[in-house]
Amino acid sequence: MALVTTTKMFEKAIEGNYAIGAFNINNMEIIQGVIDACAIHKSAVILQVSGGAMKYARPTYLRKMVEAAIEDTGLDIALHLDHGSDLAQCKLAIASGFTSVMYDGSHFDYEENVRTTKEVVDFAHSKGVVVEAELGKLAGVEDAVSVSAADATYTDPEQAVDYVTRTGIDSLAIAIGTSHGAYKFKGEPKLDFERLTLITKKLEEAGLHNFPIVLHGASAVDQEYVTMINEFGGEMKGAKGIPLEMLRKAASMSVCKINMDTDLRLAMTGSIRKVLTKNLGEIDPRKYLGEARTNITKLVEGKITNVLGSTNSSK
Repeated sequence: MALVTTTKMFEKAIEGNYAIGAFNINNMEIIQGVIDACAIHKSAVILQVSGGAMKYARPTYLRKMVEAAIEDTGLDIALHLDHGSDLAQCKLAIASGFTSVMYDGSHFDYEENVRTTKEVVDFAHSKGVVVEAELGKLAGVEDAVSVSAADATYTDPEQAVDYVTRTGIDSLAIAIGTSHGAYKFKGEPKLDFERLTLITKKLEEAGLHNFPIVLHGASAVDQEYVTMINEFGGEMKGAKGIPLEMLRKAASMSVCKINMDTDLRLAMTGSIRKVLTKNLGEIDPRKYLGEARTNITKLVEGKITNVLGSTNSSK
């Protein structure tokens, strides 16, 4: 039981045709809720932290809580920086004990993305840390990430090979129709599985065998919690995400890491709204945060069994 990189996790996931859940964390209750579900199902897990979450909860506190989760459950856990904005932020995460970083240079032009990504890779690899990077742009808004639908671009399969080869990254986040946030689609959701297949094929032809592919913006936007939020005073009209069957199909292909943040936020927010609305005099945070933690565990259990297929992957 230890803090680990994602390398072995991904190798096993690709061989087993499943994906590892990468769940964004902000506080103790989210960590416990996620890890309790993973312990029940003996699932491998990645806990990831955005730049905003690092500022809010502070890197050392987050790492210590993750270390407590490892000690409590006996699970190996990868601690990952999500959407690192620059080399300095990646260095901070690495110095704080993170085992994996995602650098997001997708807002740059291609050559600048390659150059800056290579800088992060060279530094991270010298410290024994693995690197994920993004090619293409996902639409949507989440934390510091904000891309309009007009600016979103799908990943070019030919360019993906060049990008992976020149940067030396360990996993590639691709854009095939997923989106950040709770309002992912106005029309019908569609993932470009042909593009995913072609990206994998091109990487294989280039000698990059079983190269790990990552999906960002892959929350299903569970309607149970959207309804709960709306019922108890919130306004989440029209929020919808990626259908479970599409995510499961991606997990059975070359996708070995699926990011989920919005679903956790919905479960926590809906739970807190429900408790406080039904109990107007409640002031004990253990009551409303405890309810949120329980529902996060329930949510993540469903992801493990119905989306990721990662039961017994921690063995």
